[in-house]
Amino acid sequence: MEKVDTKQEFLELFQQNIHRDGAKELLDWLVKTDFFTAPASTRFHSNYEGGLCIHSINVYKRLKKLVDTEYGDKRSEVISDESIAVIGLLHDICKVNNYKQEVRNTKVDGAWVQKPVYTVDDKLPFGHGEKSVYMISGFMKLSREEAMAINWHMGGFDARVIGGASWMMSEAYYQYPIATLCHIADFMATYLDEKPVE
Repeated sequence: MEKVDTKQEFLELFQQNIHRDGAKELLDWLVKTDFFTAPASTRFHSNYEGGLCIHSINVYKRLKKLVDTEYGDKRSEVISDESIAVIGLLHDICKVNNYKQEVRNTKVDGAWVQKPVYTVDDKLPFGHGEKSVYMISGFMKLSREEAMAINWHMGGFDARVIGGASWMMSEAYYQYPIATLCHIADFMATYLDEKPVE
């Protein structure tokens, strides 16, 4: 999918589903950032130009499908289309303006060549999921379940829980099942839908 098509798809999904106060201002801000051209990571999934937008759409689609499967006809009683879109499309806005491109020497077939790579240049080192919650909250109000899902979307990869040092994540997953589904959607999008570029 081309970046332009991906950007258009994201804009349409956002505008069709997210209507609360501050949503327009958040979207206007996103358009002015590198959200649509940034990678989703430096070395792992969607580590190429436009990867962040692609990843956000993939997580949204995976989350919607998981929620529909889990709750069936009762889904609209459990969570709204707007909440699914907020969680899926915005879970990783912590990566906005977070990367820069550099050139590194890499050996290819025995010869050194210069290769463009992305590196982290985090001007707001606030964490990951919690940083996304913080950034979104500057524009619009999140429900508690939306905030929990975005905050804990990294699951066991979250720096706060690596090595089992924190019980908070499992408590969030018990109390807010959408947080569990968000983590699964992020995991599925990362490892089933997206591949790193060497």
